[in-house]
Parts: sequence; structure tokens; C-alpha cells
Amino acid sequence: MPAVVVPREGADVGAEELLVFAKSRLASFKAPKYVVLADTLPKNPSGKILKRDPREAHACLGVD
Repeated sequence: MPAVVVPREGADVGAEELLVFAKSRLASFKAPKYVVLADTLPKNPSGKILKRDPREAHACLGVD
């Protein structure tokens, strides 16, 4: 499963750096296989994050 990350404004962080950070603090089965950096996350009119959209958009990247 991917991790879609929206960095804070002004933060200079890379996908590989986030992946190493996550693997150092999470169990191997909980750590993401890859990290995708995004500008924003899709939200519905009430402000909740639409989790299905990023999953579908990045599903082709997770093929083993």
C-alpha cells in the first residue's frame, strides 16, 4: 500500500527520505512499500479526505 504525503509548505523532503523514516519507526508489515508526494489530497464538500481517489490513482505503482 502506498503512502500519499502532502509536505508542509517550505519543507524540503523527498520520497526516499520519508520511506527510510517510516521503515525505521514502523514494523516491516506496516511500513509503506513506496511514498508518493502530492500537492493536495482530494476532499469532499464537508472537508473529509476521499481515500479512494489516491488509492485508484496510484494503484498501478504498487504492482509487485
